[in-house]
Amino acid sequence: MTVGSVTAVTPGTPAAPETGGSAATLPPGRSKRRRRGGSGRRMDGITLAMLLLVIAALTLLIGLPVLNVLSEAFSEDGWAVLERFFTSPVQRGMFVNTVVLGLVTGVIGTAVAFMLAYAQARMRFPGKRIVHLLTLVPIISPPFAVAASTITLFGRSGMITEGFFGLRSDFIYGLPGLTFVLALSYLPLAYLNLLGMIRALDPAHEEAASSLGASRWRVFRTVTLPMLVPGFGGAFLLLFVEAISDLSNPLVLGGDYSVLASSAYNAIIGQYNLPGGAAYALVLMIPAVAVFIIQRYWAQRGSHISVTGKPSGKPPTTTAPAIVLPVLAGVYLFAATVVLLYGTIIVGAFVRILGVNNSFTLDNFEYVLTGNIGSEAMVHTIRMALVATPIAGVLGMLVAWLVVTKLRRGAGLLDFLGMLGIAIPGTVIGIGYLLSYSTPTTVFGVPLLPTLVGGSAAFGGAIAIVMAFCSSSTPSGQRVGIAALKQIDPSLEEASQSLGVSSAGTFRRITLPLIRPAFMAALMYAFASAMTSISAVIFLTTPNARLLTQQIHNMVERGQFGNAFAYCVVLMVIVLIAMLAIHLLTKRMRSVR
Repeated sequence: MTVGSVTAVTPGTPAAPETGGSAATLPPGRSKRRRRGGSGRRMDGITLAMLLLVIAALTLLIGLPVLNVLSEAFSEDGWAVLERFFTSPVQRGMFVNTVVLGLVTGVIGTAVAFMLAYAQARMRFPGKRIVHLLTLVPIISPPFAVAASTITLFGRSGMITEGFFGLRSDFIYGLPGLTFVLALSYLPLAYLNLLGMIRALDPAHEEAASSLGASRWRVFRTVTLPMLVPGFGGAFLLLFVEAISDLSNPLVLGGDYSVLASSAYNAIIGQYNLPGGAAYALVLMIPAVAVFIIQRYWAQRGSHISVTGKPSGKPPTTTAPAIVLPVLAGVYLFAATVVLLYGTIIVGAFVRILGVNNSFTLDNFEYVLTGNIGSEAMVHTIRMALVATPIAGVLGMLVAWLVVTKLRRGAGLLDFLGMLGIAIPGTVIGIGYLLSYSTPTTVFGVPLLPTLVGGSAAFGGAIAIVMAFCSSSTPSGQRVGIAALKQIDPSLEEASQSLGVSSAGTFRRITLPLIRPAFMAALMYAFASAMTSISAVIFLTTPNARLLTQQIHNMVERGQFGNAFAYCVVLMVIVLIAMLAIHLLTKRMRSVR
């Protein structure tokens, strides 16, 4: 996400600090800037306390749940399920289905995200701003909102398939429909990452290649694309992990296409088999973590970066018809698809049965806003999201601060641990929380935490849901924070500390004001992520801690699409209002400065 001059990057993507002057291409790991946190001074007490706090938080949010999933998966009952992956063609097929879904979604989603980002950064066309905003719409909606709209339009009795063409097709149920829905739902963050990287490229590199006689295609292939390698890897990682960990869409659109996430859900919710669910979660975690590690290694060892954060010239505008025409055709097709799908959601919320009885009604909103379950879910979701948002934002910034400015050794390890929240599928986190916090947590027999999961848990189970929100949102704040901190000249902090100001005082007076836009961007994403999350928290909801996303899921499963659409509209309006409020607050802070 780009806010001002701060560009958020995904795991393994090096941030380009602002140094002014001309850009140069350096091998990975080389920089003209002094290394921060490498002065050799002993860690002060406040920094040590912050480090211990961060380690404890990451342990509770990610470490302990993952360890308990591993432990339960290798229990006797869990091992029986794991053995079937070696002996049963059905189980192996499920694993292959999951990986194929992730790969196809990752490749197609990354390609579409790059097309949209390249058009925004390097082309001129009518409706450019509108297309940008339409691309971001899925951020404010739950992913299976698109699934509900897709079924209404293209399902067996869809308004388009049967209404216009007289077809009762099952084509969208399975890999094609899942790929379409997942790629569209999770595309915005991949798009923002690639857009930020393309805009940050120094055009001097491309101009130099062109002046030596290279064709436009050769410049694009040999200069532009290599500098975008980390962005492609980060976008693919995000889409791959989200696709294989998504739970709700396979339950709605999967048909006969079985995947690990839905199997883990059915094992726990349908069969009350926690060891079996943990075994599925373990197998699901293997490809996700493997792709995460490969992406980080590839980005760090195989990329070239532009050292300057401020391009030294105006980026070139692509005008060749052979490129512009097909790209813009794809851009406008994408925009039309978003309008069609989300228009269906909005219209469907205001009619009785879309495509069957299109008479206007407010009954769907009355059900959502005045019914006990709907109103409770709305209040509970907003409360928990408001609690999780600042915690995730602050934790992400603390990890970034320690990694960039304070740690001489172990910075890479802490960065890796902090980013596990984006690598570990949400389904695994949810099952891990069930295993870890359904009973009081003790350390060497000493009570540490009360029961956090279940209706009789502390605050009705809301604490566990807030923790799950934080586990998935912290990595984005961490990446935004690292990108912002790398653009700050280390001499500013060194001058403050040389005058006797403590690390905490330096962070509060010097660092925090400079990274405030990045922090606000992290808060914006954390709130939207919490409001639209389901894969992890669907295992944790209770009558005392309801969620809007769970209610939408229930309505879609029952075929009550009018109510589901009304829930979606209410949720999107809440998220949009919150994001606009944070945006206006950020602008006000800038004007005050």
